[in-house]
Amino acid sequence: MSGAGKASKTAIIVRGPEDFASAFNVSRETIARLEVYEALLRHWQKAVNLVAPGTLDAIWHRHFADSAQLLPLAPPGARSWIDLGSGAGFPGLVVAILLAQSTKPFTPPLSTSVSSPTPNPSPQGGGGHITLIESDTRKAAFLREVIRKVDISGAVAVDVLSIRAESARIKVNASLPRVICARALAPLDKLLGLAAPLSPPGTTGLMCKGKGVAEELRTAEKTWNFNVELVPSVTDRDGRIAVITNLERKAKD
Repeated sequence: MSGAGKASKTAIIVRGPEDFASAFNVSRETIARLEVYEALLRHWQKAVNLVAPGTLDAIWHRHFADSAQLLPLAPPGARSWIDLGSGAGFPGLVVAILLAQSTKPFTPPLSTSVSSPTPNPSPQGGGGHITLIESDTRKAAFLREVIRKVDISGAVAVDVLSIRAESARIKVNASLPRVICARALAPLDKLLGLAAPLSPPGTTGLMCKGKGVAEELRTAEKTWNFNVELVPSVTDRDGRIAVITNLERKAKD
């Protein structure tokens, strides 16, 4: 296991579409889709608690950029993603929109990590299969509405499963290589328990965690064997992305 490293200053500040486009080098088409996403989120938030109300004025930084930073951490050629507890679509639906872009290769922002994997810009032309798992039927309805309105079906296949992650094993796509991601869902040991049945060999886990990640790792290591790289978040000084590979449950004594 690699160490958590020193806390770093936030590398980017994303106040809106222009900052996002500059930080991630995405196409105008991608920005337009994210703007539709933002408008729908603000509209639905009035009736459904999709995100913390205090983050509504920082959607592009707290939700869009925070999700987008995961894409270059995926292994080369990874086109199949499973988002556990997708909620309002972070990070999985943002990843789907970025994978669908057709005019520019995705470029990651400057990373402050001292122990990060080699960035993997997504190739031009989009493509991929994203599965969003969200048990709340109202949030699942929101996800389907965003998918319909941003119109990415010609480039990326996106499924919404309105089931609990524990029940998803036989319902998700089987393509490899695979990425399983999660954000603000559960402590790491529980996340690994949810991810393990969906993680054939070659799977990479991208788990967004906070400043308590070191303690979560120590707890998870009591039950699981895995390799991990802790990559400092570029949107949160205290945040880390736990890049998990070779996950398997420890044998009982």
